[in-house]
Amino acid sequence: MPTGEKNRISGWVIDYLGLIGVLLLMVLVFSWKTEYFWTMGNLTNIANKIPENTVVAVGMTFVLIIGGIDLSVGAVCALVGMVTGVAAVNGNLPVPVAMLLGLMTGVFCGLINGMISERWRIPSFIVTLGMLEIARGSELLISNSESLHIGANIEYWGEAIPGIGITPAFFVAALLVILAQIVLTKTVYGRYMLAIGDNEEAVRLSGIRSTPVKVGVFAFCGFTAALAGLMKTCQTGTADPNIGEGLELDAIAAVVIGGTSLMGGRGSVLKSFLGVLIIAVLDSGLVQMLTPDAVKRIVTGSAIVLAVILDGYRQQFSVKNLFAKQLGS
Repeated sequence: MPTGEKNRISGWVIDYLGLIGVLLLMVLVFSWKTEYFWTMGNLTNIANKIPENTVVAVGMTFVLIIGGIDLSVGAVCALVGMVTGVAAVNGNLPVPVAMLLGLMTGVFCGLINGMISERWRIPSFIVTLGMLEIARGSELLISNSESLHIGANIEYWGEAIPGIGITPAFFVAALLVILAQIVLTKTVYGRYMLAIGDNEEAVRLSGIRSTPVKVGVFAFCGFTAALAGLMKTCQTGTADPNIGEGLELDAIAAVVIGGTSLMGGRGSVLKSFLGVLIIAVLDSGLVQMLTPDAVKRIVTGSAIVLAVILDGYRQQFSVKNLFAKQLGS
């Protein structure tokens, strides 16, 4: 077998089987330590909790791959829910039309993030932090800081499928993961994203315009935040101005645990999904073990720090292999 093929397979084993191994180990430990973890009810509950984090993690993966970050996704999620609620209740628009307006709002916020960051070369950290405050202020302004009940017309979209107990949101999230992974690994656009995150100057010298790619990625991240807001609104039947708080941190944690580099240029949507599952299983297991909330946060934070440390070792390992390959040639 060629050396390149061996390295590719070994890298796949380290990345994917490592994450899957951690996930299975957690499932075994929690199933042993608790009575109700390995039950259909609890597994269904986990499946119905992860769609929002999953779709946001997909968008965040793309943003981190190009070397950016988006801190506004939680606030955009809440704004989209409120725009949908106001359009449906106060504007008397059909729910599907209101939901479309919500999606457009999320995409618009993402476009603004990308365009400002690129036009004035401002770090996306600062731009999206500003958008966080703008989105939060806007949804509090239009809602008068109060929840808005939409009712059964939107709850219908969030009802569990009879017979399996899982909501359509789970399958939407799973489909998005598959499509996004295909875009990242099998399309020119995906290769451009990886190249920009690895060395944007080299991409520009190659005659490729990086700005449209990066703006498109931020718009897509806004879309995923909007999708998460609609999922949450459909689940509760209410536009709540407080939803999405901390969502950006959960998404970043899942993406980092999944091995996406904070420096850009490397990442996988499938591994981000595994990161979401790891956090969800960890949270569910600790809840069933009656772990205090403070301890849960310490454990989750420690897992994130450990993932970053392991990511650093992986990068060092990759660099050493590259140098060894060059010296050997």
